Amino acid sequence: MSRRETTSPPPPLTPPEIRQLNGAVREASVPPLATPVTRGSLADIPFDNAQQAPAEAVLSRKGQYGRWTDVTAAAFADEVLAVAKGLIAEGLVPGDRLAIMARTTYEWTLLDFAAWAAGLVTVPVYPTSSAFQTRWILQDSGAVAIAVESAAQAAALGPERDRLPDLQHLWTFEKGHVQRLAELGREVPDEEVTARRGMLGPDSLATLIYTSGTTGRPKGCALTHGNFFAEVDNAIELLHPVFKSVSKEPASTLLFLPLSHVFGRMVAVGCLRARVRLGHGPSIQTEDLLADLAGFRPTFLLAIPYVLEKVFNTGRATAEKMGRAASFDRAAAIARRYGEAVEAQQHGTGPGPGPGLRAARALYDPLVYRRIRAALGGKVRYAICGGSPLGRRLAAFYAGAGIQIFEGYGLTETTAAATVTPPLKPRLGTVGWPLPGTKVRIAGDGEVMLRGGQVFRGYWDPGAGGVTPAVEDGWFPTGDLGHLDADGYLTITGRKKDILITTGGKNVAPAPLEDWLRAHPLVGQCMVVGDNRPYITALITLEPDGIAHWCRMKRKEHLPVVQLVKDPELLETLQRAVDEANKLVSRAESIRRFTVLATDFTEEAGHLTPSLKIRREAVLGDFAEEVEALYDRR
Repeated sequence: MSRRETTSPPPPLTPPEIRQLNGAVREASVPPLATPVTRGSLADIPFDNAQQAPAEAVLSRKGQYGRWTDVTAAAFADEVLAVAKGLIAEGLVPGDRLAIMARTTYEWTLLDFAAWAAGLVTVPVYPTSSAFQTRWILQDSGAVAIAVESAAQAAALGPERDRLPDLQHLWTFEKGHVQRLAELGREVPDEEVTARRGMLGPDSLATLIYTSGTTGRPKGCALTHGNFFAEVDNAIELLHPVFKSVSKEPASTLLFLPLSHVFGRMVAVGCLRARVRLGHGPSIQTEDLLADLAGFRPTFLLAIPYVLEKVFNTGRATAEKMGRAASFDRAAAIARRYGEAVEAQQHGTGPGPGPGLRAARALYDPLVYRRIRAALGGKVRYAICGGSPLGRRLAAFYAGAGIQIFEGYGLTETTAAATVTPPLKPRLGTVGWPLPGTKVRIAGDGEVMLRGGQVFRGYWDPGAGGVTPAVEDGWFPTGDLGHLDADGYLTITGRKKDILITTGGKNVAPAPLEDWLRAHPLVGQCMVVGDNRPYITALITLEPDGIAHWCRMKRKEHLPVVQLVKDPELLETLQRAVDEANKLVSRAESIRRFTVLATDFTEEAGHLTPSLKIRREAVLGDFAEEVEALYDRR
């Protein structure tokens, strides 16, 4: 029986151990489900798979005409070995840093594992990074080599080479350089790779992943092989239905989020570890992604809320075009009621869906819910969601539509998830319990503190000779604010550094309002303003697909965007959305005025990080006049 096929039941859930102080829950912890790894490294995974299940499909590659071809464990191990030997032939030595700058592709994962097998440390770079941002990461990490996806990326780095004295190699996927590495290593004995793998242990440095740099220069997070093992092994055991097939349908996923982000990287490692068939989707453009999902047909997805919001909003827009918007809205309401009823039943606080609700859900399944599932490939039953809050309403909808959401919370510094929704115990609107082996503490000022095997070693500091610790007494201060409920579920309320303080002395966390409004089909980005101001306001941008559909339905395609942002009907629609968002907060925290911008926040303009987080100071600087106008009552 393979690692990914099991008839055994999932391990019993252990509720968090709770500690209270003055009547408030201050700490929650869950014991590990997986035995800690004491020897070996991530580099061993492909070779262990090849030994244990050589014929099992562990990856799939998309070829011509959109056809997917499986890659067996034995074939992948052979490729990893060949490329690792090529890296050795090129003169890279254990501990050297190898940067990878590419979209989510097969070559990315292949080079990642080959680099580990050669004893190297990989350094992801977002493929959308500017030449300056890339140069900074290469300089700071001391990378001796970089592999990029395209010739254009290689050309952009050309003028920077004289400022990168450590950089000795530049390889390009498009030019077949990964295959050339495999050819170069033919004379290197296999035993050299075996020896380098033998030098690695759980405490060895695996990767430097740079933070998105919302308030300054990115910082390199030093993650060890043991950090990844603690993360993925406990996640695999906890999320038993996701990673371990319990039917004839083998578990599989199409990864389309960036491998340069710790979230995507963790799932790639976890899939190889659990021998879950993994495919790569390099494009998140709607048409490309839907085509990849239809061709691959995964059983679960790793997603950020934007993707699930997009699928929902596209489904409603399609229904509206067909004159069935009211029917879709009824179906959505029934799905939410169904999801909430199941949640209550699982917690023992309700009887579950009644006969009428079950009948209504069955009626709308072929009309609405099946189409939602079909947009995700048709076989998806689970989605692991993170990056920002999904929201209770959307989580309940997907649960009612037949897709169970596992929402999680974590940071680069915690190798992705530190908390996650426990199976069969969802609490919609929260980010779940501590991942097994993790402790969560709420500090006196509300800051979330984390402790566990997945917490990183520290930040990379070449000036200090390597890694500088960032953990105080074993606890990592996240900079996020949150609270634990009586059962140990964590809710994130915002970032400490983002808290706005009005002239009236009211502390306002902008995240709940921003997240709610960003889920609206017409809203692209939202930034709440109000620091040292008399009241709260907001800058709103328009979502291109959503506003295009709205204009078609309202027959306003002729309106240029500068007029559209002042259109009374559009402003009335957005005002209703703002009014709904304001129900989440008190009067003093509510949005009193907003303005719609004629341009979007973009990474190119410096408004967004590569992970799409808002750079608030940059936005405030570029839209200072619009902000001032919100407080000008003349």
